[in-house]
Amino acid sequence: MLSNPQAIVLGIVQGLTEFLPVSSSAHLVIIPWLLNWEDPGLAFDVALHLGTLLALLIYYWRDWLDMGLSLASGQQMPRRLLMLLIIASVPGAIIGVLFEKEAETIFRTPALIACTLAIMGIVLWLADIYSTDKRKVRQMTVVDAFLIGLSQALAIVPGVSRSGATITMARLLGLAREDAANFSFLMATPIIAGAGMLELHKALKGGLTSQLGLGFLASAFFGILSIALLIRYVRTHTYRPFAIYRIIAGVIVILVALTIR
Repeated sequence: MLSNPQAIVLGIVQGLTEFLPVSSSAHLVIIPWLLNWEDPGLAFDVALHLGTLLALLIYYWRDWLDMGLSLASGQQMPRRLLMLLIIASVPGAIIGVLFEKEAETIFRTPALIACTLAIMGIVLWLADIYSTDKRKVRQMTVVDAFLIGLSQALAIVPGVSRSGATITMARLLGLAREDAANFSFLMATPIIAGAGMLELHKALKGGLTSQLGLGFLASAFFGILSIALLIRYVRTHTYRPFAIYRIIAGVIVILVALTIR
């Protein structure tokens, strides 16, 4: 069983890396592996994801309220955004259900995670450099939303990064950096909520523990911090530091894996 400090550390890691394009799932696999900690288990994983869901709801509460009210008021922009988010959520939901078992087993090997970290880092870097357009979310099409949704489905493999894949695709489609991040984070809300609710009944079988509570709170707090910092950062900076970090992290994981074999 995880200790309370370990639960807090993993909660912080989840909160920060869920929204930075560096792959939270990769870090939650690699850090216990490197430090020889016990597998946190399904219940803890669900608690961390519910923490990041709370962070999203707090940060984007006004957007979701506007989208909900638009169903009755008929406001075009919030209603259209809601439609785009629904379309973008479909591919990820289908792929997640089809490959759930693989995601929990064969997709979690350190070698595969290292490769996906580095490769997707390079792709993010190139997409960010060569995307010259600065389209806004309001200019997105149904095809744009579907393609970004397809890219989100790739995040079932740890190391790809849900936010990294969706931001990369959004940049390839010409969205401005801030808009790419905002749409990516709004997309995360239904996916994380759906996955969390599906697994919640299994996770609660073992009862509530202090580790679950601490992980949840740390994930929520640092999730809000991560969203705010990234949105502010990309208004005037590129995604290059995150791409470089991914490449370096992938190389380090490969070297460690080769050393301990």
